[in-house]
Amino acid sequence: MNAIRPLPEILINQIAAGEVVERPASVVKELVENALDAGATRVDIDLEEGGVRLIRIRDNGGGIAAEQLPLAVSRHATSKIASLDDLESVATLGFRGEALPSIASVSRFTLASRRAEDERGSALQIEGGKLGEVAPRAHAPGTTVEVRELFYNVPARRKFLRAERTELGHIEEWLRSLALARPDVELRVSHNGKPSRRYKPGDLYSDARLGETLGEDFARQALRVDHSAAGLRLHGWIAQPQYSRASADQQYLYVNGRSVRDRSVSHAVKMAYGDVLYHGRQPAYVLFLELDPTRVDVNVHPAKHEVRFRDSRLIHDFVYRTLKDALAETRAGMEPTAGQVHPADPQLQQPAPAYGAGGYVLSRPGGSAGGGSGNWQARQSPLGLQVADAPSAYAALYSSAAAGDDATMRQADNGPSLPPTSNDAGVPPLGYAIAQLHGIYILAENAEGLIVVDMHAAHERIGYERLKNAHDGIGLHAQPLLVPMTLAVGERDADTAEREAATLAALGFEVTRSGPGSLHVRSIPALLANAEPEGLLRDVLGDLREHGQSRRIATARDELLSTMACHGAVRANRRLTIPEMNALLRDMEITERSGQCNHGRPTWARFSLAEIDRWFLRGR
Repeated sequence: MNAIRPLPEILINQIAAGEVVERPASVVKELVENALDAGATRVDIDLEEGGVRLIRIRDNGGGIAAEQLPLAVSRHATSKIASLDDLESVATLGFRGEALPSIASVSRFTLASRRAEDERGSALQIEGGKLGEVAPRAHAPGTTVEVRELFYNVPARRKFLRAERTELGHIEEWLRSLALARPDVELRVSHNGKPSRRYKPGDLYSDARLGETLGEDFARQALRVDHSAAGLRLHGWIAQPQYSRASADQQYLYVNGRSVRDRSVSHAVKMAYGDVLYHGRQPAYVLFLELDPTRVDVNVHPAKHEVRFRDSRLIHDFVYRTLKDALAETRAGMEPTAGQVHPADPQLQQPAPAYGAGGYVLSRPGGSAGGGSGNWQARQSPLGLQVADAPSAYAALYSSAAAGDDATMRQADNGPSLPPTSNDAGVPPLGYAIAQLHGIYILAENAEGLIVVDMHAAHERIGYERLKNAHDGIGLHAQPLLVPMTLAVGERDADTAEREAATLAALGFEVTRSGPGSLHVRSIPALLANAEPEGLLRDVLGDLREHGQSRRIATARDELLSTMACHGAVRANRRLTIPEMNALLRDMEITERSGQCNHGRPTWARFSLAEIDRWFLRGR
């Protein structure tokens, strides 16, 4: 047996490099984060061959004193923490003191710096972990770190690097993530001697920064959220459901300014988009979660990609409810822009649509609703879409727009109805129906142009939301089993069932533990009595163990209600009268999530008059 002996310092650093330095993008991340912690407002990133041949990071931060340069590249030397208390409330991006020595051990490394109060700068060269001497060097205030020939002395690592374009893509993706989090910092990137990208400084809610990082489509379709409660704040942007992705490539989460991945938050976002996203599609978002640093552990991953929350259940519920409430406002005809805030903080909250003295009140804070004029307010009692309803029941729909105007009075029989012209003040967001196309689509005219509505999809969502609201008022009822069921589970699931007995009871399950790996089930949710209670209970236990809560029951209930709503919705080729079409349009405007059907498909589309003019080359 070989004798125990201490490892050489260079080998220790190379082992640490295996955890911290995965590829050139890892080096860029560590060095740029150091620059930001030093107070830099501008960072220049020069790359060659995807960062494999050269990575040079220059900043205008505070700089490093000449005598501290050797200490800066020694292991576990840092200016950012000094005690356990500091570690438990880390507010900087880097703090381990491993990045510089690890990078220097697998490259040809140069560190040059100057403080503003120093007459001249200094530089230190390191070759494969071997320190040179500190030497004077002309240098502007700030720091430059130069990394050449990454992994030149660790060929086994170097051969696993990908093609130049691939490695550059990883760097650009990380810089995009940084640009979203720090719009106050100017970033300049060059590759192989040519400028490739520049992020100009701006403010956090700059539409320009959002557009140049994620594209103008995202910026146009983004809902801005800002909600504070229980010592937590969630703000940023979420894309409307119609802007969805095939992959999770536009999902950015920042905890106290640090870009991280967290399964619990990702699960909460996915749940919030539950029944408004088309099957298999991914939501897009840029979210900033802020909380007391003592409530989150950022020291659980060597590269700081992950965090651990002290109360993950609270965080999960906070994120879910905030985004669910924001998405509920995605009504047809109302398209908030990236500049519109959807807060739940009472101090920020705008008046939400609700029942008034005579029915619904629809308004859009700060401007028009979907292109209609800003002073429009429609008051309507909730009307069912029944063919037998007399047209007079819909007359109140146009009272505000048609008062005193004989040209817009509705006829008392089922004859043609004449909607107000698009120039009339107070045209509602979805306008007024003018025709039905092939028994499938409703055509309506609003102040902007043409509205096309899929009547089945729209009515399906309206019915679905009404069923959910009605059932929420009743609550979940438990149905006792004639013969209690014994369920064999893993020991962890049995522990969860015992610990979460009250939560399970609130969901309709009466469960007791009958052995190390067995459960006794005495009741199940009444609405789901015909479902598979065993599989459902196993899924619920898995969610409770993983995320601290479960939406499985609610999801299963919603699937059942969605099916009921689908069967109750108007079918294709059903001919509707003009008043019936208008009633459907008004119901869409006051129904939550009415921009999508229960399956995530869009329910409506808008074509501006200018767009229609272009179809026919008018004005050219």
